Amino acid sequence: MNGNLSDQTRATITQNWLIACADVRDAAIAAGREPAEVRIVGVTKYVDSITTSVLIDAGCNDLGEARPQQLAEKAVDLAVYPGLRWHLIGSLQRNKVRRTLEVTSTIHSIDTVKLLRFVDTVAGELKANPDVLLEVNISGDESKHGFSADTLMQSVDDICDTKNIRIVGFMAMAGLESNLAEAQTQFASLRSLRDRLSQASGLQLPELSMGMSGDFKEAITEGATIVRIGSRLFDGIDG
Repeated sequence: MNGNLSDQTRATITQNWLIACADVRDAAIAAGREPAEVRIVGVTKYVDSITTSVLIDAGCNDLGEARPQQLAEKAVDLAVYPGLRWHLIGSLQRNKVRRTLEVTSTIHSIDTVKLLRFVDTVAGELKANPDVLLEVNISGDESKHGFSADTLMQSVDDICDTKNIRIVGFMAMAGLESNLAEAQTQFASLRSLRDRLSQASGLQLPELSMGMSGDFKEAITEGATIVRIGSRLFDGIDG
């Protein structure tokens, strides 16, 4: 994709991506894990399609958007790139489900049983088989979406009753006021909850989407398989 971005901007994004990859690799090794166990989803919600294309050219094929409409528009703009995997990481309303399922490989933000059932129904109508993550409110912040631990464990039958979607794990964010030690404790609680639900449901639940630009190292230490990195990928770009 051609655009009017400066060579310096392109070089900065590429360098930021390579540094982020190296930092994620080092964090995995420090945690005694294989680097290949952790994927970076490049969060592009604050940049346009041309800027996003530079990140793709640098090697990022997993892209995250917070708004379904923006995701759909960028998926069309960037359809020339084969093999992209689009992740919806923000809230999903029922009237956006159909379009989202048409372009998205993974939804990170299933936060109620009602939404889970609806997405499963629409996926069946579209003959789609997306991966979904159950969003959990691990911090207790009232401003955050997500299942509570108790509600999630009470919903095992509903979770197991889905037919058209693949429930592959959990997503969560640390509390807004949490320091890094508190964030790591919250990430550990998500891993523990995943293990409990997996045992109760028989589902494998291999994915833990947790950790962002400021706390991905702590998340990786506690078992994150997906880290959502956005701001640091675009640090220092002009305009």
